[in-house]
Amino acid sequence: MRTGGRDAVVLDRDGLDGLIVLLAARGRTVIGPTVRDGAIVLAEISAGGDLPYGWGVDLEAGRYRLRPRTDGAAFAHSAGPQSWKTFLHPQRERQWTARTGPDGVPLVTEDDTPPPSYAFLGVRPCDLRAIQVQDRVLTDGPHTDPRYRRRRERAFLVVVECTEPGATCFCVSMGTGPAADRGYDLALTEVVDDGGHRFLARSASDEGSAVLAELPTRPADDGLRAAAREGVAQAAGRMGRAMPDVDLRVLMHETLTADRWNDVTARCLTCGNCTMVCPTCFCTTAEDVTDLTGEHTERWRRWESCYDLEFTHLQNGPVRASALSRYRQWATHKLGTWYDQFGSSGCVGCGRCIVWCPTGIDITEEAHALNQERAEARQAAS
Repeated sequence: MRTGGRDAVVLDRDGLDGLIVLLAARGRTVIGPTVRDGAIVLAEISAGGDLPYGWGVDLEAGRYRLRPRTDGAAFAHSAGPQSWKTFLHPQRERQWTARTGPDGVPLVTEDDTPPPSYAFLGVRPCDLRAIQVQDRVLTDGPHTDPRYRRRRERAFLVVVECTEPGATCFCVSMGTGPAADRGYDLALTEVVDDGGHRFLARSASDEGSAVLAELPTRPADDGLRAAAREGVAQAAGRMGRAMPDVDLRVLMHETLTADRWNDVTARCLTCGNCTMVCPTCFCTTAEDVTDLTGEHTERWRRWESCYDLEFTHLQNGPVRASALSRYRQWATHKLGTWYDQFGSSGCVGCGRCIVWCPTGIDITEEAHALNQERAEARQAAS
C-alpha cells in the first residue's frame, strides 16, 4: 500500500464534498455510490450528502441487505449490483441510424455523440483491476472498440481502498486488492477513529495532483498513515471467501469432465445474472430496429450472455444446448482460458456473481470442489 510521498494529504468530509463540486466544475459527470431502492448503487451525484454515509451491507450467496452503521463511514460497504462497466461499456447503445434517401439508396449515419467526461468516485481496487482487464480486452487487441476507448480516455478515477470486505469478497486470493497500487488519478483511504473522520489522499496523475492542489487539505501525519495501512491490512485478513491456492487455469483444464459440473448445473437457472453483474464480462450482440414505414433503421448494441441459447446459435441450433455446457463455458473461460486470450484471469474477486445468483451458486465453492475432486482422482490413480 503506497500511503507515503509528498502527495499524501488529508481531506475531511468537507474536503470530500469539495472534491465532488470541483470535479463537476471541471466539466465532469461525477458518478459515485448512493442509496437507492434498498441498495447502494452507482449514479450521478452532486454533493457529499449523496454518498452512503452510515450505511453498510450484509452479503451472502444469493442475499444482499443494507444495514445502518454507527461510525458514519461513507465507503465501508462492499460492491453493489453495478460496476463501472455500466458507464464505460453501456448495457445498450446505438451504433448507427439509416434512412431511405431521395433516390432510394440508404443513408447511414454513425452515432458519434460525444461521451460524457466521467469522474468515478469510490472505485474499489478490485473494480479498478476490472477496468484494467476491460482495457486490455477492448482497446489493447487488434480490434479496438472506439466507443469504449473514448469514454475510458476521458474518465477520472478516484479509488477508495477497502477497509471492510464483505462475506463474499475474495480479492486477496485473486491478487486484486484490497490496496490500490496503480492506474488511478486519486486514491483515498477512509479512516474513522478517535481522531475523527478523514480521508488519506494521494495522487498518481498530473490531473490528480492538480485537483488535490485546489482542495482544502493538510499534511498527513505518521499516525494517520499508520491507521490507513492498518485498516487495509486488516481488510486483507478478513476476506469472506478465497479461491483454492492452485493454478486455476490448469485446474479448469484438468477438470472438464468432473462430476462436480453436474452438481452445480442442477442448481443453475442459466439466467445470466452472473454475467450481467460481472465487471469484466464484455460480450455483446447487435439488433436492428425499424419503424413501421421501413424507411428508418437503427442498429443497437447490447450486452449478451454466454448463458443465452442464442449466444452460440448456428444453423442447426445452439452449440451449447445444455445448462452444464453453458455454465462450464462461463467458469472455465473466466478462470482459465481468459489467460490464453488476454494474459490474466477474468475474475477480480468482487463476489458479485455469488451475491446476485438467485440460487446462491458460489464460484469459489465450485473451484474448491473441483480441486478436491481432482485430488481424489489423482490419489485413486496412484
